[in-house]
Formats: sequence, structure tokens, C-alpha cells
Amino acid sequence: MPNPKSPRVRAVPAVTRAVAILRLLSRSRTPLGLKTIAESLELVPSTALHIVRALVAEDLLQVDPQTKRYQLGTGMLPLARAVLEHADFPSLVRPKLEELSHRYGVMAIGVEVPDLDHMIVLALARSQAPVRLHVDVGSRFPALISATGRCVAAFTDQPVKEIEKRFRLLRWHNGPTYDAWRKEVDQVRRQGFSIDRGNYIAGVTIVAVPVLNGRGIISHTIAAVGLGSQLDRASSLALARDMGIAARELGEQLAPQS
Repeated sequence: MPNPKSPRVRAVPAVTRAVAILRLLSRSRTPLGLKTIAESLELVPSTALHIVRALVAEDLLQVDPQTKRYQLGTGMLPLARAVLEHADFPSLVRPKLEELSHRYGVMAIGVEVPDLDHMIVLALARSQAPVRLHVDVGSRFPALISATGRCVAAFTDQPVKEIEKRFRLLRWHNGPTYDAWRKEVDQVRRQGFSIDRGNYIAGVTIVAVPVLNGRGIISHTIAAVGLGSQLDRASSLALARDMGIAARELGEQLAPQS
């Protein structure tokens, strides 16, 4: 049921399609031609052409004049930089990530969870240990995947049916059944952290804790990624404890703005 207090937002098709094109190209490792863009987003080619031309004119896209393929343009950089420089969460979480990464030899990640569809990496601290997970600031992952996903499901206010629908679209290396996953989510709700041992990526352990707003709803997470051989049960629990302390401090610091 929609919230009667929420303002009604009228869809603007051109804006929605432009954002869809930007997101499509952000996920692509190679530039895409107009036909591929139109087909991927079910757009009329002429409509897609008008939009990409406008985005090129604003430097948000660039096009190779010979191949006629499009990719994100340099005009995206100042926009992304402004988000990271002016947002509270990246600046607050960054020193905590550095400390966790140094102490435990893991890659520590600060993630925003805007909805049930995606999580977005806003800050990270890399370790020297080899980890088979390619992550950069701005990377997007399905919101319900791995340890962070269990935290999202445990502390979101979204309907269970919506959560189940998205869960069934996830791709894991060794994914749990939905019933088993729901039991894990219930456990996360009780203990306040999640540990994924090789479910998402073989041989990789991922620990995550939620950052909650003033209403107890998840807004961000802190995650740590390490090799399974590196993070045994004792070290994983110690890491989860320290991450939980950091997450609670972040929640208190962000509360005035939430």
C-alpha cells in the first residue's frame, strides 16, 4: 500500500529513459551501439537516438565517431565527485574502513542501500591480500546478495513478497534455498551481523553489519571481504563485533540528517 503521506511523483519518460541508458552503460564493460541500447531497454531506436544525442551534448556520454558506440562521458566525473565529497556517509565511514582493513587484512567496504534492487559502493579500503571480488567506488550489486543482502532483508521495511521476488533472481556460487535463507535472515535480525562463507563466491568470506537510521531501518552497511582461509570462525566473529561498533557509531552520527 502506498504511503498516503508520500508526495506523488509524476513520471517523466524522457528522464527515466535517460537514467536507464546511463545505468545500462555503467554496467557494460564495453561501449554499446544504439541498436543494443534500444533493444536492451525496449526503446524505439529513434527515441534512444534523441536521448543519447542529448546526453552526448551534455558530456554525460561520449561516442566513438567511427564505431558509433557509446560509453559514459567525462561529464559524469564532477557529478560523482560532488556526491562523494558532499555526502556524509563516505567521509564518516572511510577512516573506520581503513582501521578495519589494517587490523584484519580485509577489504572493507561502505555501502548505501537505496532500495531492494541495488547496493552501491560509496567507500572502500583495500588490503594487500588477494581477494576474488572486483569492487570500486560506484560498483553496484544486487541488494539482497551475500552477507549484506541478509542484513538488508532483516532490517528493511519492505514487504516480504517483494523480498522473495528479488531473492529468486539472485545468482550465487552456492546459493541457499529461500526457506534456508529466511532462517538466516531471522538469525541476522537477532545477532546484528551476517557472515557469508562461500555462498556468493567460492572460497571468499564476506562479513556485513547494518547501519540503521533513527527508525531502525537499514540505510547503509559495512562489509568486509577476505579469503575463507584467512577468516576463520573466531576472527570472523571478532571482525563482526568491531564492525558492529563502527556501524552503531555511524548510525548515531548520521541520525541528525536522517
